[in-house]
Amino acid sequence: MTSSASPGAGRSGSSDGSSTDPAPIKAIPLRHPGRWITAVIVIVLFGLFVYGAATNPAYGWGTYGRYLFDSRIGNGVWITVQLLVYSMVIAIVLGVVVAVMRLSPNPVLRSAAWIYLWIFRGTPIYVQLTFWGLVPVIYREVALGIPFTVQLATFDLQSLYSAFWFAVIGLALNEAAYMAEIVRAGINSVGEGQVEASTALGMSWSQTMRRTVLPQAMRVIIPPTGNEVISMLKTTSLVIAVPFTGELYGRARDISGVNFEPVPLLLVASTWYLVMTSILMVGQFYLERYYSKGVSRKLTGRQLQALADAQGGKPLPVQRSSEGGPS
Repeated sequence: MTSSASPGAGRSGSSDGSSTDPAPIKAIPLRHPGRWITAVIVIVLFGLFVYGAATNPAYGWGTYGRYLFDSRIGNGVWITVQLLVYSMVIAIVLGVVVAVMRLSPNPVLRSAAWIYLWIFRGTPIYVQLTFWGLVPVIYREVALGIPFTVQLATFDLQSLYSAFWFAVIGLALNEAAYMAEIVRAGINSVGEGQVEASTALGMSWSQTMRRTVLPQAMRVIIPPTGNEVISMLKTTSLVIAVPFTGELYGRARDISGVNFEPVPLLLVASTWYLVMTSILMVGQFYLERYYSKGVSRKLTGRQLQALADAQGGKPLPVQRSSEGGPS
């Protein structure tokens, strides 16, 4: 005759009936030989490429090392950063304005914003920069003052300093069209209930945009904006169409035109572009993490530690009801 086991017979327990933790599971990790084979192949191919490049005299590594920290290259890096900062600041501000105009209930503002986007998104950036380079041919100088009477200030558009600002304007106006679409997507991502609540509180349309919609839209706007900043850094190499050759690529190109070694100078420019891009990527990562607080359900290490401290360093025990099930 067999006897039925009690419900608690399958568990280990002490003499006073209290339950203990179950034995840990001995998990056997899966084997992935294909990954190791692929990794070996990639490493071998990469090693062969590096060895071939290091032993190929056409790369001109001596020239590369000589010009990597050259003062002319350093000055080009600084001017590239200036182009990036000025053009992106103007593009972001103008992009927000155009995006708000695009969503405005005013049909005149909507039409003007649409025409702006149509022109600057529909023509290549290189063509636009070339056109801005021809502005001094069309207008030799710009005078500010009272028409037909007194001129307060005159700006010579044929100076080299003007070429820098034409490059900034060309980059900014083109980028503003894309920033406007990014901002518009961020605004549309905010729920209509937020707008309705602001309207119920007596806010106007402009106040709703400034105080309610745009702050919440930043979580959607920040990631693509970071990508646009990185893209703009590389787009600065096209200002040679203005023509303006003071930035990094222009300086490297001018030096290679003298020593007739374009390959090492291109490697020098590429190295500095990689350095600046890497710095921007790190900044983008921390900025995205800051604005994504409260969105992800995944707990950070600090949050997990705080939860463990609140529980006394141990997970909370599972409480069971009188019927035997979890409460």
